[in-house]
This record gives sequence, C-alpha cells and structure tokens, in this order.
Amino acid sequence: MKNTGIDFKDTVITCSTCGTEFKTASVKENIKVDVCSNCHPFWAGNATASVRGGRADKFREKYNL
Repeated sequence: MKNTGIDFKDTVITCSTCGTEFKTASVKENIKVDVCSNCHPFWAGNATASVRGGRADKFREKYNL
C-alpha cells in the first residue's frame, strides 16, 4: 500500500443483525454495524413501499369526509 502516514489495519466489520462478517482495511480494528447489505430490506430485495397517510388523511378518516 502507498505510504500515506495513516496506520491501516486489517479490519473485520460485523453485522449485529445477521452476523455476517466483512474483511477490509481501516484505522479501526473491529467495527460493528446495525444493518448490512445482506439483511437490509432495500438491498435484500424484499423492500416494499409503505404508504402512510398524512394528517389530512387521518382527519378525513376521523370525520368520514
């Protein structure tokens, strides 16, 4: 690696949701993430568009308009 003055170390990134481990280089030794590309709904392909009504929709439903 090119000498940049930064001490890079072999790093293991661990997903706390699914337990998947990725190996890379970083200035930190171990990194824990909440969600990774294997278990995130968008990247896993099981994402659905959730349609939530706003305050106006809630008002219409409450007063049957």
